[in-house]
Parts: sequence; C-alpha cells; structure tokens
Amino acid sequence: MPTALLDEILHALLGAPDDAAVEAAVDSGASAMAAHDDRWPDVSRAYVALGSRVVAGCWARGWQPADVVRMVARGLGERHVRLGIDIVAAAAREESAARRGSRWAAQLRALEAEAWWSGDDEYLTRFARRENLMRFEAAGYALEVLRLYARLPAILPLRLEAAEAAHTAPARTPGAEPRMLGRIRALLAKAESTDFAEEAEALSAKAQQLMARHSIDAALLAASGGESAPGETPGAIRIGVDTPYDAEKAMLLDAVAEANRCRTVWSREFGFSTVIGFAADLDAVELLYTSLLVQATAAMTRDESRSRRRNTRGARNRDYRQSFLVAYADRIGERLTTAVEQAAHEAASGDAPADLLPVLASRTVAVHDATDRMFPDLVTHRVRIRDEEGWTHGQAAADRADVGPRGIGRGRGPAT
Repeated sequence: MPTALLDEILHALLGAPDDAAVEAAVDSGASAMAAHDDRWPDVSRAYVALGSRVVAGCWARGWQPADVVRMVARGLGERHVRLGIDIVAAAAREESAARRGSRWAAQLRALEAEAWWSGDDEYLTRFARRENLMRFEAAGYALEVLRLYARLPAILPLRLEAAEAAHTAPARTPGAEPRMLGRIRALLAKAESTDFAEEAEALSAKAQQLMARHSIDAALLAASGGESAPGETPGAIRIGVDTPYDAEKAMLLDAVAEANRCRTVWSREFGFSTVIGFAADLDAVELLYTSLLVQATAAMTRDESRSRRRNTRGARNRDYRQSFLVAYADRIGERLTTAVEQAAHEAASGDAPADLLPVLASRTVAVHDATDRMFPDLVTHRVRIRDEEGWTHGQAAADRADVGPRGIGRGRGPAT
C-alpha cells in the first residue's frame, strides 16, 4: 500500500503544470503520507526505497553525487540539502563505490553521505526529530526533494573510468601521489589563511610548481609505456560554479584549467563546469581553483573596503566586484601559464627525456579532441568591464596571488 501511494504521489508531483499545482500536490501527498500512525514506518521504508530508485535513475542520466546535491542547494533549502544527501547515501548502499572509481567515492565522503539511521522504517521519524519538524512537514520536505531528483534531465556522462586509469599512472611508488597532493593541499591552505600577500604568493607559487612537476612525471610515465599507459585517455570532472558572479568564477576556473592543459565547459543552468583533462592535471585544477577562489574573494573584500565604494551599495558595488574578478582571472591566467611553462622548460633542460615537450603537446591535442567530441556545439561569450577601479584592483590582487592559467584573453568568457 505505501509503495503504491508514493508512486501515485510522485506521478501527481511530476504532472503538476505550475507552481500552485506543485504546492497543492506536495500538501496533498504529505497529508496522505502522514495520515496514520500505524503505517508511518511503512511509508518511511517505501520512501527510502523509492528515493533510492529515483537517485539511481539520476546516475543513469549522467549525474553524480555532488551534482544532484548541488541542484538541491540551488533550488531548495538547507533542510532539503540534508535530506537529499541522506537519499544519496541510501542509493549508495545499493552498489559498490569502488565500481564507480575513487572520485565518486571521494564525493560521497565530502558530502558525508552515510546512512546514519538504523532502519529505513524509522528514517522519516529520525529526520523529523533531527530537524524539529512535524510529521506532515517532514513528508513535505521529502516530497520536494524527490520531485527535484526525478525531474533532473539527462546530461553528458563523464568518463570517470578514463580519469581513474590515468590517476593510477603516477602511483607506482607506493604512497607517492597521496603525499604529493597532501603537501600541495597544505601549501594552499596556508596561502588561504595568511594575512601577508607575499607569503601567500610564495606558497601558491610553490604549490603550482609541485603540481606542474607532478603532471610532467605522470605524462612521462605514460609515454614510457607504464602499465596504465595503453588505456590512458583524457577524463573529466565537474566543479561547482556558484552564484553570485558565476560567469566571472567560471572564467577563473577556465584560466586555471588552460594553464594546466585542461579545458572547461560551463553549464550555467546546472551550476557547474565540466573540466576535461588527464587525471594529474584535473587534480591540479580542482585544488588550485578552490584555493584561488578563496584568495580572490578575500582580496576583493579587503580591497573593496578600502576603495571609494566602501559605503556604496547596488549596481556600482556589483560592477566593482564583477570587474575585479574578471581582471583577477585574466592576470592569474598569465602568471600560471608562465609558471607551468617554466616548469616544463626546466624539466626538459634537466634529466627529462628529449621528447618531453612533444609528449605534453600531444596531451594538449588529446584534451582538445576529447572536448570537441564531448561538446561539439561549444560557444564562447564576452563580458563587459564596467568598473576601472575594480579591474585595477583585481589585476593587483592576482599579482599578489601568483596562480592561474592562460588563454581566456581579456574579457573572453568560458565555453558553454
């Protein structure tokens, strides 16, 4: 009975033609779910089972754990997010995370997606207690999350297996890669936390140097015929690009990606960019972008407070921030590209094989080819700089940060 009831409720939710009809369907469905004390545990069990099936359908349509939770955060509220994570955790119990690869498992860990309730028949009761909700209210939240997940459209599946295969390439020395990435994370964390621009610059520059060398080592190992080399091809990951100023943040991500021989495609409606590249380079992009965004935001806040706009609001303030972030991305791109090219030059002039530069160039070509196959109809767009002071301060902040990629050009936006 509860299974049939929930199927009927979901059908009504998906068929609702407008917001008013959706609200009415949620209220009606929540009332039906919460109507009787004696069947509430059965309703809870049926809801978790249906939610798991709906989320499994999201996986089949190309979505990943971080993606679906991001969509809940964009469209609903904090309680919805927590419930959405729980349903992801329930769905994750049905399959082995190892089959999906380490990046998939890392997303589950980052979300803390674990089934914390002891039995599915008590999930909704435990959720309501945790969130201080009445049973009817808990059912309403549950139905809104279910509807959002069920309505997610099909998107391009990512080749996690290819990225995973590449990711194993440099790990021939036991523990070497985790130590390297851990060291890079530590350097970037210090760069984010320091109040001294020169120290942040030095730490970020060292992190980029280590990442560039890590990428070069991975490329050389693959080219030398390492065990994973025959199947190594570019993979892809998705990185969230949140509002406000999502276009400018996407430009910063594009800059970091270009410097590390990756490409990005921004999907504004879904709040993420797809980054295509080899695994070591994808690691670099993810780590650097996250850190640089923190540094850029902190620098923008500090500089804005000192500027002539410290007591202003509205459009002038938005123009300043938009111009700041565009300038930051532009200048960061130049500096990161220089750092990466210098690392390649030093490796080529040292003990690296003579064919290092052709190997790196072939990887760049492979990434571009993969991007063109995945996204054959890419377009670019331009952004307009509206505030000269914001641009000047953004360039100066990027000079202090010393991290970023090339290729976006002044005012050119990311591919979409």
